[in-house]
Amino acid sequence: MTAQTVPASPVGTPDLSYLMQHTAHVLSTQMTAALAEIGMSPRAHCVLAHALQAERTQAQIAELSDLDKTTMVVTVDMLERNGLAERVPSATDRRARIIKVTPKGQEIVAAGQGIVDRVHRDLLGALPDDERAVFVSALNRLATGHCAVPAESPEGAQGVRRPRQSRK
Repeated sequence: MTAQTVPASPVGTPDLSYLMQHTAHVLSTQMTAALAEIGMSPRAHCVLAHALQAERTQAQIAELSDLDKTTMVVTVDMLERNGLAERVPSATDRRARIIKVTPKGQEIVAAGQGIVDRVHRDLLGALPDDERAVFVSALNRLATGHCAVPAESPEGAQGVRRPRQSRK
């Protein structure tokens, strides 16, 4: 695909929706292709990485990974089948199950993190040096400020995800 002119509104305001969605889509496809080199998906890598950081339940990891319950169950089922993770009882709450990363899963997380870091470096490398820190800072400010919480969707609206519980 060749570069194209970025759409603007009739009054000349840049189309931020297009810019952000297109960029996120392309980054997602690049990440998916790169992680496929080791037989991993971005979603599976994300789940394993969050599980490796701390003792977390499936629900906690789903929240951190921005996954709905059904998708999380399917993902953990696949990780278990592949010997990368297992559901084990929590040491602090006998009703809860923790997602524990297996030694094989730890190896794939490490390999996957190297790939994720490479894809991110490539993206940032497309910007001039003096714009990189500003870009990341601005995205962080938006993600933790103005864009931290999705808007409530009007009843019956289609194509808009419902907001999740807070990520505390």
